[in-house]
Order: sequence, then structure tokens, then C-alpha cells
Amino acid sequence: DLLLSNSCIPFLGSAEGLDFRTLLLDEERGRLLVGAKDHIFLLNLVDVNKNVKKIYWPAAKEKVELCKLAGKDAHTECANFIRVLQPYNRTHVYVCATGAFHPLCGYIELG
Repeated sequence: DLLLSNSCIPFLGSAEGLDFRTLLLDEERGRLLVGAKDHIFLLNLVDVNKNVKKIYWPAAKEKVELCKLAGKDAHTECANFIRVLQPYNRTHVYVCATGAFHPLCGYIELG
């Protein structure tokens, strides 16, 4: 209904089947951070498809292999699912992800 009434703008990145997990709204700068499978998106709040910035952050290959050897599904479990997006300061965001069952965290400079 929203699409038919032109009441929304769908995010075209969702066509990639990225299994979105977490969001961080930055109203002050008019942007939205989206954590997904192996990706972090930085979207413009006015038009989510305009100037999309994307960080590709897959799990390490050796961690994916260990995950598969443990009997986990390679497509739905052995990836780097972004779980935490937390403001750290005015320039950085703290990010944590599953790392194919080997969690890891880091900081992203938003620049």
C-alpha cells in the first residue's frame, strides 16, 4: 500500500538479500546506519538511495571454514552479521559483529 501511494522510498540495497539486523539513527546529520550480513550501510534520511555508502565487512575465510566444519549453514550462519551500532563520539561508531561465531568489534570513522 505504501508503494502504491508513493508514501515511501524503498531502499534498493535490500534487493541484495542482506538480512538487515541493526539500525542507528543519526538525526543530527540526517543519516541512518544499517547493519546487515557482511555490510554496513550509511544512508541519507531524505533519500535512502542517494549517495549510499557501504562497507563490506565479511568474516575471515578461516573463521567461515571453522563455522562450516562445526555443522553450521554456510549461507545463513557463517557470515559476519552486524549486531551492534553504537555512537562512540562525534566522529566514530562502535561496531560489533558475529564474525562467523568468532565475534569481533571495532570503530568506524564516519568522516
